[in-house]
Amino acid sequence: MRDAHVGPRVRHTHYASRPYYRGGQRHYQGQFHANMDMWKEKIHPGRKTLGRGQNGIPQSWFKITIPCGRKYDKTWLLNSIQSHCRVPFSPVDFHYARMQAQFFVQDASTAAALKNVSYKIRDDENQKICIFVNPSSVPYSVQTKLRPEQVDQLKLTMNKRYDVSQQALDLQNLRFDPNLVDHDIDMILNRRNCMAATLKIIEENFPELLSLNLRSNKLYQLDGLSDIMQKAPKVKILNLSKNELKSAWELDKIRGLKLEELWLEGNPLCSNFSDHSTYVRSVLTSSSLPQDGHELPPPIIFGIVAYTKLPVCKGSVFGSETLKSLVMQFLKQYYWIYDSGDRQGLLDAYHDEACFSLTILFNTKDLVPRCLEEYFKDSRNIKNLKGSVLWVQFLKHTKRDVVDFLSVLPKTQHDVSSFMVDMCVQTEKMLCFSVNGVFKEVEGVCQAHVCAFTRIFIATPASNSSLCIVNDQLCVRDVSLIETRGAFSTLVPIPSSSSVPTVSQEQQEVVQAFSTQSGMNLQWPQK
Repeated sequence: MRDAHVGPRVRHTHYASRPYYRGGQRHYQGQFHANMDMWKEKIHPGRKTLGRGQNGIPQSWFKITIPCGRKYDKTWLLNSIQSHCRVPFSPVDFHYARMQAQFFVQDASTAAALKNVSYKIRDDENQKICIFVNPSSVPYSVQTKLRPEQVDQLKLTMNKRYDVSQQALDLQNLRFDPNLVDHDIDMILNRRNCMAATLKIIEENFPELLSLNLRSNKLYQLDGLSDIMQKAPKVKILNLSKNELKSAWELDKIRGLKLEELWLEGNPLCSNFSDHSTYVRSVLTSSSLPQDGHELPPPIIFGIVAYTKLPVCKGSVFGSETLKSLVMQFLKQYYWIYDSGDRQGLLDAYHDEACFSLTILFNTKDLVPRCLEEYFKDSRNIKNLKGSVLWVQFLKHTKRDVVDFLSVLPKTQHDVSSFMVDMCVQTEKMLCFSVNGVFKEVEGVCQAHVCAFTRIFIATPASNSSLCIVNDQLCVRDVSLIETRGAFSTLVPIPSSSSVPTVSQEQQEVVQAFSTQSGMNLQWPQK
């Protein structure tokens, strides 16, 4: 099994939590309480939560939920949880509910052990995986589990439908098979208990199965079929035609099968795509997969392909060399003044009615990193702030308020060589761009500690033809391991308030050209 810190591709969603204070610092309280007594108090008096074990002793049921669990490989996820859980457990009725992965366990001690696994597993993006544990009623699949005599009848029915010479199993319209109807067995394959019983019979009786026909079973989701990779790994032909599958995402649940043919005709999802050759390839990447009996042309990979890693950053994007020279000169001048120790010189860069906001990124389940505490107290993260009063209070308005606020932030040194710039919008009257980079504090207890930042500037030519910042959004976070590599590798002298950078003849010509186009005042970029 993989190392606990290495996992499948994933995106992580943060969940807002209620803050509380301890020892003068702000902490965050999770949504789940480990106290087992509190679990019991939350159970509704009339709610059925007890099943009975083999010895007749009542047992409690608990639902385990992994937010955004759909983005993890099922086998990897369960193995990772088991490797961190102090007791062995058997997940019951594993399934996906929207973006969540869910399953059930019996016994309060098992549930408590699973709760303790929360945030101990990391994926390949170094994000912690949280696990929610809640009391539950007896799972529906357990309540409706087929009786032994029903399983025997289902096995007999499937044997009659199996073609030994072709190693093919025909289960189309299974619910209406007379051998089942006559015995009052309602085989609805959308029900996970029915599909699980079917797959178990396949595993035990048809291990060499090559072709499976599930046509016309009114399947609208494939949660129950997700175990087919373990139960029938040799299947090469799968017929899902004439069902009710509406989303191509359902096919991702059978992604592990090495199919040679997949039949999907007659499903609503087929109408979601512009032509026949693209709708299967939105989720399956096999280059020569015959689909619905037609040979497909060479594959075209679309953006809908699930869970691929984001492409490697290609560097700054400016749109033109003119804008590149202008923006980089602007940023060098801005941060030269910002790092000089006297930030009042930035007043000329802001519009009279400029707005500024500061946001700190960190996992709300963790303590605030020590070196972000000075920024955190003024963080305008609307997701965590309760009430519009604080939203307004943390928004700095007018250039005097903005610069005064910037002046009290810790003294810094920015690594200009780390800057990545993206031009968002450019019009005759507005320029919007973002800059990402790293900086370090030069004083105090966090001296030399490297942090990362993202800043979005919106600037417009004012009535006096000067370039003014009208909106400034600063986001500060702890630096990643990748960002620390090469940071401050180029020695740059710490600026003083009296230092003035020089502008080359070529840069002057570029600025002059852009000034003629936009009406920008030449004084600011050439200060």
